[in-house]
Amino acid sequence: LRFDNQVRVVVFKSEVKGVFCAGADLKERAQMDDAEVGHFVKRLRNLMDEIAALPVPTIAAIDGYALGGGLELALACDLRVAASSAKMGLIETTRGLLPGAGGTQRLPRVIGIGLAKELIFTGRQIDGQEALSMGLVNHTVPQNSEGDAAYQRALALAKEILPQAPFAVKMGKLAINRGMEVDIASGMAIEGMCYAQNIPTRDRQEGMAAFREKRLPRFTGK
Repeated sequence: LRFDNQVRVVVFKSEVKGVFCAGADLKERAQMDDAEVGHFVKRLRNLMDEIAALPVPTIAAIDGYALGGGLELALACDLRVAASSAKMGLIETTRGLLPGAGGTQRLPRVIGIGLAKELIFTGRQIDGQEALSMGLVNHTVPQNSEGDAAYQRALALAKEILPQAPFAVKMGKLAINRGMEVDIASGMAIEGMCYAQNIPTRDRQEGMAAFREKRLPRFTGK
């Protein structure tokens, strides 16, 4: 996906009704020794980092349970859409663990330190409406009879992104992600570098021409 220039948006969904991702298989985990557990979690953390580093926007469609590593997967995405009946939580402390695939870092960056500590310390599960009120998800929708309401809303969100200039969207994502990790002066410099890369693109010229000619732009990603 990273190297496919035809990809504009990536939506993560489950093929299992009622479950987005239930997290680690604890029966499997119980068969591992300490070294194997450490290696497994390191690989999982690397996977989440790879998802977070995808250059195009990513959307998690949470139509059911997103627990432990499942919520960490959703947190690695740029945007999250949940069904109102979905259940989310970093439940690791209820199993004698702590989040190990990015949860302790990404959750506070999304909802703030206080709420993140509360959810991680208690291992509490919340539904889609609570997640929306905390800012954990961008949108919450009532579940439908097919059980894919969040996926349908995620597709609608993706279709809002698709017509926009692909390179500009990628640079916007890069500027936000890098800028959030530094002070604002450094962030402004990062924005400037991303903007400079966008100036010579054909899409920028097309956007200006479309505005002048009062028509919709036809972006190509170049």
